[in-house]
Amino acid sequence: MMSEKNVKLIECPRDAMQGWPHFIPTQKKIEYINALLQVGFDTIDFGSFVSPRAIPQMADTREVVSSLSAGSGGQLAGSSSKLLAIIANERGAQDAVVFDEISYLGFPFSVSETFQKRNTNSTIAESLGRVEEIQNLCIKNRKELVVYISMGFGNPYGDVYNEEIVFDWVNKLVGMDIKTISLADTVGLATREQVYQMTKYLVDSLPETEIGVHLHSTPTNWKEKVDAALEAGCKRFDGALKGIGGCPMADDELVGNMDTELMIPYFQEQNLLSNLNIDALTNCSLLASEIFA
Repeated sequence: MMSEKNVKLIECPRDAMQGWPHFIPTQKKIEYINALLQVGFDTIDFGSFVSPRAIPQMADTREVVSSLSAGSGGQLAGSSSKLLAIIANERGAQDAVVFDEISYLGFPFSVSETFQKRNTNSTIAESLGRVEEIQNLCIKNRKELVVYISMGFGNPYGDVYNEEIVFDWVNKLVGMDIKTISLADTVGLATREQVYQMTKYLVDSLPETEIGVHLHSTPTNWKEKVDAALEAGCKRFDGALKGIGGCPMADDELVGNMDTELMIPYFQEQNLLSNLNIDALTNCSLLASEIFA
């Protein structure tokens, strides 16, 4: 059982895979995610129910989830981890909710109009309506909706951005009873000060809402961003083994994910992470080296 002191790690192989230049065989995806399920991560962001034309790498998500080591009642056999699938509209949500193995649906809600259109083919206002529809589906099917605030720290498109815009949209989402909000540094623009100030404001002002961070970073600036979020009271951190990934809809250059293999020892040193299977983690690291060679 996770103590109140512990942080939650959300491992994101979906984010690592989605922009990879060649198709990763379905059986290799299944092997990798089954291996990740044995490590002890809180959640595995494993795939997405989106247009295969937009994200070809995720075209086999249904086959992948159907082939995972399933237990009963939505619990995956031999694993305490839960599965999260990304969706971009109600149709994707309808496809996802039929799987008992999936506990969470994740929706990318951008505060940049340009990026929202690029990423989900909808305006911000239309996306708010989609969130409402998807939230209703989640409630009916006993799933939980996680909303990611894409471009939460700024955007490269020239769209108007400030912290008040972010906070206004977050408050609208919380008003829809969204229980988990994750601030996404989609293109790696965030500074340490931004991460601290924005995360702290949301953690302090929304005590009933779980505030997480999905931070993209380089190997040289990951620690200052993690430090800032942790200092601000964040206990939910997304990452990916080897720091692979980024959103292929955002820019030509993918900015890597926060490297889970850097975060784990960092959190363990501070007694903020326990009950991980280190042998299983080592196996996953080897598999990741093969997949993302």
